[in-house]
Amino acid sequence: MTNRKGFPDGFLFGAATSAYQIEGHAYGGAGPTLWDSFAAKPGKVVNGETGAIACDHYHRFEQDLDLLKGFDAYRFSTSWARVLPDGKGPINQQGLDFYDRLVDAILARGLQPHLTLYHWDMPAALDDLGGWTNPDVVNWFGDYCDIIMGRIGDRMASVATLNEPWCVTYLSYFLGHHAPGLRDIFATTKSVHNVLKAHGEALARLRSHGQKNLGIVLNFEALKPASQSGADLNATRCYDAIMNRMFVQPVFSGTYPEPVLDAFAPHLPANWQDDMAMISAPIDWLGVNYYTCKTVVAEPATPWPHLGFISSDQPKTQMEWDICPEGLFEILHWLQQEFAGAMPVFITENGIALADTIKDGIIEDQTRVCFINTHLQQVQKAIDHGINVKGYFYWSLLDNFEWAFGYEKRFGLIHVDFETQKRTPKSSFYHLQSLATGAKNTG
Repeated sequence: MTNRKGFPDGFLFGAATSAYQIEGHAYGGAGPTLWDSFAAKPGKVVNGETGAIACDHYHRFEQDLDLLKGFDAYRFSTSWARVLPDGKGPINQQGLDFYDRLVDAILARGLQPHLTLYHWDMPAALDDLGGWTNPDVVNWFGDYCDIIMGRIGDRMASVATLNEPWCVTYLSYFLGHHAPGLRDIFATTKSVHNVLKAHGEALARLRSHGQKNLGIVLNFEALKPASQSGADLNATRCYDAIMNRMFVQPVFSGTYPEPVLDAFAPHLPANWQDDMAMISAPIDWLGVNYYTCKTVVAEPATPWPHLGFISSDQPKTQMEWDICPEGLFEILHWLQQEFAGAMPVFITENGIALADTIKDGIIEDQTRVCFINTHLQQVQKAIDHGINVKGYFYWSLLDNFEWAFGYEKRFGLIHVDFETQKRTPKSSFYHLQSLATGAKNTG
């Protein structure tokens, strides 16, 4: 894995970030987000930490982008609460000016800018009105997208409406692990449907302005049953519907998977079927986020969805996630066969959290190097099987605010000392940089 000759011309090597996780939300007139509200509740976020300072990317973006020398592309997000502190109403011009400067700086370094419009930072003022459970959120989101794209849309290589709607909804409104931390099937159903409608609304608005290369970023996990018993097989099918199909199926086919619909039907809004044409409007590309796999076991005595997970003997990340590179090919092949066909696909996130340590100013993270290599081998395999994978973005460029885990979990290619804000590239950074550079040199 040293010369990238197995990748086609034009294949992109990049790194990804998100606004709230790196920028420093205390700066530049940004309004509070639902994550600030969530972190204020005891026990919800490690040490009650927030993105108030984070990596101070707001002030340091030039030096951070300098680190991407040799890469092809940079995936970033804009913050809704930075641009519209109350979620709607008056625009914070400082926020728009910041993103204007950021995009110019990306382009000045020969990088392609790949934008995500929503990466989990809903303004707290809108969360107080119900957030994604409020049907008005569809137009609120559309208005925000209009504002962002009116300022920087002319310079984007691609635009994603939302990042990982499964986390925005199921993880946050049903499991309660992420902000706003609810455990409510009614709220979950509302949030899922409204997020999908917001995606459709954003697509329609951006298409009307002539915006090109639009997609959505979804997260997937490779799954297997704990046994071949009927109960475990059914549990795996159910979790596959929740984890892997709940968004890709409506976006591509205009339908909900049956196990999801069985649970959601009593709580969906009247005439919800009429929204599916808008939700399934064509996209230009699909973003795939892949980190791990799970072994599913039936737990009939527990509430819906009556299932759980068992630990495997696979190596684990700092997040205690199984390392399963072969699952990436499985997901890409399944998506091609059932949904995407020949559509361009990007690996928009793939990464590993490790308890990195600095010794003599050096971070030897060979486990991360191996993780990158083994997953890129699966991307290469997918391309060899005719799957139209166009690029790979490692998550993340920088160690950052890792949501409910605070600053404890480190995914970055670049180590950040959060006391001094010193950046230290890890061995994995130099490795991926050399692969990216080699890809361009070998053509």
